[in-house]
Amino acid sequence: MEITAKTAEELRLTAEEFELIKQKLGRTPNFTELCAFSAMWSEHCSYKNSIKWLKTLPRSGGRMLVEAGEENAGLMDLGNGWGVVFKIESHNHPSAIEPFQGAATGVGGIQRDIFTMGARPIASLNSLRFGNITDKKNQRLLAGIVHGIGHYGNCFGVPTVAGETYFEDCYATNPLVNAMSVGIVRVDKTVSATAKGKGNPVFFVGSATGKDGIGGASFASANITEESAEDLPAVQVGDPFQEKKLLEACLEVIETGVVVGMQDMGAAGIICSCSEMSAKGGVGMKIDLSKVPTRHRATSSSGNSDSGMKAWELLLSESQERMLLVVEKGKEEAVLKIFEKWDLPCSEIGEVTDDQLLSFYLNGKLEAQIPAHELVLGGGAPQYEREYKAPAYLEDIREFNVENINDIKSNTELKNVTEQIIQLPNIANKRWIYQQYDSMVGAANTSTNATSDAAIVLAKGTGKALAVTVDCNGRYVQSDPYKGAMIAVAEAARNIVCSGGEPIGVTNCLNFGNPYIPEVYYQFVKAVQGMGDACRKFNTPVTGGNVSFYNQNPEGPVYPTPTIGMVGLLNDINDKMTLDFKNAGDIIVLIGTQKNDIGSSEYLHKIKGVALSPAPMFDLDEEFAIQKFIATLIKEKLIVSAHDISEGGLMVALLESGFNHNLGFDITASTFEEEQGIRTDAFWLGEAQSRIVISCSKEKLQELKHKAASLGIDITFLGKVTSSNIKINNEDWGNIEEWRNKYDTSIEKILKE
Repeated sequence: MEITAKTAEELRLTAEEFELIKQKLGRTPNFTELCAFSAMWSEHCSYKNSIKWLKTLPRSGGRMLVEAGEENAGLMDLGNGWGVVFKIESHNHPSAIEPFQGAATGVGGIQRDIFTMGARPIASLNSLRFGNITDKKNQRLLAGIVHGIGHYGNCFGVPTVAGETYFEDCYATNPLVNAMSVGIVRVDKTVSATAKGKGNPVFFVGSATGKDGIGGASFASANITEESAEDLPAVQVGDPFQEKKLLEACLEVIETGVVVGMQDMGAAGIICSCSEMSAKGGVGMKIDLSKVPTRHRATSSSGNSDSGMKAWELLLSESQERMLLVVEKGKEEAVLKIFEKWDLPCSEIGEVTDDQLLSFYLNGKLEAQIPAHELVLGGGAPQYEREYKAPAYLEDIREFNVENINDIKSNTELKNVTEQIIQLPNIANKRWIYQQYDSMVGAANTSTNATSDAAIVLAKGTGKALAVTVDCNGRYVQSDPYKGAMIAVAEAARNIVCSGGEPIGVTNCLNFGNPYIPEVYYQFVKAVQGMGDACRKFNTPVTGGNVSFYNQNPEGPVYPTPTIGMVGLLNDINDKMTLDFKNAGDIIVLIGTQKNDIGSSEYLHKIKGVALSPAPMFDLDEEFAIQKFIATLIKEKLIVSAHDISEGGLMVALLESGFNHNLGFDITASTFEEEQGIRTDAFWLGEAQSRIVISCSKEKLQELKHKAASLGIDITFLGKVTSSNIKINNEDWGNIEEWRNKYDTSIEKILKE
């Protein structure tokens, strides 16, 4: 067939990119070669519209053992010869079209990124966004996605230990499914995604290849439209039991010492792993595609094995549970035996060359020949700097005046509003979701009965524990992309610190709309800048992650959602802190400054119906000081609980602190409001940052006050923990169990309607 610019356009390449490909090859590519460029130069693989700004993030320092982008996932030092490997990625578009498999294969893919480096996954997390939960379509998406995550993770045998879920109208057509995995590894046992050594054999291992997932990377680099359902073949199909076998086989083969390099066949399939491994090692590969195990293999009239798949289909298939291995020449038998033992396909499909060319053959015919360097990010893949400008709606936000919002006038009104707040889907208990996940498998999750702001997972064999969390409030980022992204990093760090951990590193999943829209690109640029500044402050370098553009629906883009996955370290599990009140009579103290602020709060948005308002008040230096202070209080055993104030404000933080042990609280706030000039709604329901609710014994209160005064930290004595009842401003609000029932059952009631 004649290859023209129109052919390239049909493959989501621009006319300019087609000309660039011809220039790089010195000729017009054939269709198979053009398909390879289409996949590798897609936004999903090349980061062509984002890499300029991603390079501004802190990518080294701290405990980093490899710089961001060098390997499939981030690797950080835990000490004593151990490392932690972690990464977060999106599977948004596939999940929008086929919720169960889209979400399931997102979980499977991120696990492979961990064990392809030689690490054993020990924890999974997820960050989810859906449209209005009362809408039946959104309920189907919710049910399918949660089922897919639970099915794959439960069968694979890695606990899902933490996550977050938000419901906002803007995610209706385009839900967000961000999956994170964390693993541990002996640092001297890590494997690089690098090919080297002329003549070394290249092995395909794992599940056989089919036609599912073809073009998935390109599919993820376009808007969701009414026609997107026609791209259903781009959604992969997963098999968690096959992946469990692949995990064990890969870790076993690494122990033999014969593996030179290994990479997951994720987005863009074989072409991606071959090109990235080769480019990184400065080598090429000669690959016989007829040796790739396929699901439907027959014998052609010529006597050759024939899968019925064309060369470009074999190259671009994103069938799951597959790896590419480069092995030391002469050691092939060791690999074959291990994969035979685990009953997994294993085929020697080629060899490493020193010509830096990827040469793909099918039944003896050369189907494609491309310099590996020209296909990859950091090589020949294009890099763009897009136009950006501030969205017009930011002007409306600047004109917001809190004086136009009627304050809460009475204790009765406050109680009624609180009842509404704790039943909002963004606030209420997400147990309908997390009860579908196995959080106990592996017996390393310490957070099942004693909840902390971050999940605490034992890193068995290291003598240490990890604190892990995912965080982002997209409405904050929508209101102020720079500040909102800083808040996402700060809240993740705050959650880890409140749990007794030291934040050590970040992985991010940057979910935005179409980068060709200047207002969307502005959100992206400012969010990356805010994230970078916050990460530098907390000394949490960005180890890697994922950019997901084109999260649009016909009404416009989703909220800009730069999800932060963060890992923290507990050198001593005894430093773990939980969020729940422990004893009636303990003193409740607010750490941080109360502010006259209701901006972007659940209260203002959902109860008052204000769509546009400023992001919550936030100061990075103040936040850093508060976190250092909390870490000191925990280390010195001065407090018995710590819970950060986030969505729903102080009132929700207090209620959540009481739920676990059915302990109430007695708080008198009217004097504070009068003395400090703070609105009632701001005091109880505002979401200003850098505030933490702690409890301590009466005996520790004076020492706590002294430490706070010496450091210039604002603290406020709020009241005391009670045996069960809640009392606000000397009025009885009933038993804590009544409030917990409302909180626990809200989402389930909505889904049953």
